[in-house]
Amino acid sequence: MIRKFSFIALVLLMTSNMLLAKQPVSNIEKDYRNSFKITFLSWISGSTKLSYERAFPNWCQSGEFCASLIGAGRDKYQNNPKGYTMRYGHKFFLKENQKQSLMGFYLRPEVVYSHYYYNSSRGDGRTLANNTAILGTVGYQYVYKRFLADFWVGGGYAIGTPAETYYHHGFELWHYFNTENTNIALSFSIRLGICF
Repeated sequence: MIRKFSFIALVLLMTSNMLLAKQPVSNIEKDYRNSFKITFLSWISGSTKLSYERAFPNWCQSGEFCASLIGAGRDKYQNNPKGYTMRYGHKFFLKENQKQSLMGFYLRPEVVYSHYYYNSSRGDGRTLANNTAILGTVGYQYVYKRFLADFWVGGGYAIGTPAETYYHHGFELWHYFNTENTNIALSFSIRLGICF
């Protein structure tokens, strides 16, 4: 009896595998593991931010590198900033998505380095802003065919020489409710991009 049952189960498994293998390939969408993104509206705040993200083989993680050219955009504080920002974040997707590598809710620890000179409002000439932040962010990344949208918010700890505007073109230092703390960093943004 057990041998008959095992034989029938084996035949059913082999048949179902052969039928599934013969499904047309057109029903399966291609999984893109890379993306190129621009931070939405970053140029309005005085910089242009471009990002590259790569999904790792286990599909639940990715690495993301962002470079920013400070001064390539509208100078909202009218202080003529010139410099750069670099950031790296490692995404841990909260639920494995079997269809698309870069999609879903995620947690992302990241490090951000901002270095630029600007015109001081005190009349001291050009002043250096040089700050590093370690952030924890939570976000959601949505993928539709080749289009990608990434939304996140987070905070963390900052050290270095702060800008008098508290804005470092990759994060902002705490200056709310009539209080200031140059060690508390906040970050939020939207990135739009293409998968490939």
